[in-house]
Amino acid sequence: MLSPNQTVGTKGGAVVLKRFIGWNRCAAAWLERRLPRVFGAPSYKAELERRIADDIARLRPSAILEVGGIDRPLLQRGHGFSYIGLDIEERPDCYTVYDRFIVQSIEQPVNVEADMLISITLMEHVPDNRAASSSMFSALRPGGAMHHYMPSKWHPYSIALRLVGPVMQKWLIPYLRPSAVGVTGYPAFFDHCSPSDMAKVFRQQGFEKIDVMPFYRASDYFAFFLPAYVSVALFENLCAALDWRVFCSGFVISAIRPAD
Repeated sequence: MLSPNQTVGTKGGAVVLKRFIGWNRCAAAWLERRLPRVFGAPSYKAELERRIADDIARLRPSAILEVGGIDRPLLQRGHGFSYIGLDIEERPDCYTVYDRFIVQSIEQPVNVEADMLISITLMEHVPDNRAASSSMFSALRPGGAMHHYMPSKWHPYSIALRLVGPVMQKWLIPYLRPSAVGVTGYPAFFDHCSPSDMAKVFRQQGFEKIDVMPFYRASDYFAFFLPAYVSVALFENLCAALDWRVFCSGFVISAIRPAD
């Protein structure tokens, strides 16, 4: 048991740490405002949403399956298609934000026929993405499209995530990225999560018209310590300039199941 003095000391240390991290995050935000071309981050979510919207207009889907959205879906129900959610866990709102919700792993066959399948920051958490790819192929109707965003496994953040592990990650998140509490902290495997590897997995499964767009800015994960933030941002800019996709922070990837 901690003595009163030890308790006060521990709380005081936590306060100092939070103030130090807060100062670093403010400085990083100032740099991003002043030098957006160096430190700013293009929106991968905007690109993902654009692709989804374009294919909704093209396909006029009767059913869309979102994998890993839990109770934070990318779309809204009630827009002319059956909106189906799938995740390995459930929350009360899952049954109100989707027309139908399924609790299972995407690695297992899914009893769904969908015209489109979508996910965001899901596939890095899947232990076996070959099995997931097979289930996705089977869940899509011929001619159906899928769109995903996933972090890439060789970015400094992704490497650090695997080194730290989920237990330490959950302890650190309230200090380093308080806005992400309750949103992240799940085990991450990054199985085949690089632009070339994932495209190969999808191609081998039978998907066609695979379109990959890399993104290079995830330095915000290091904003708790300004020197690390600056170093990673400069590295990201170098990788983008040289098109070193293996080191991208993440990528949007789309594919189509061939029509019969």
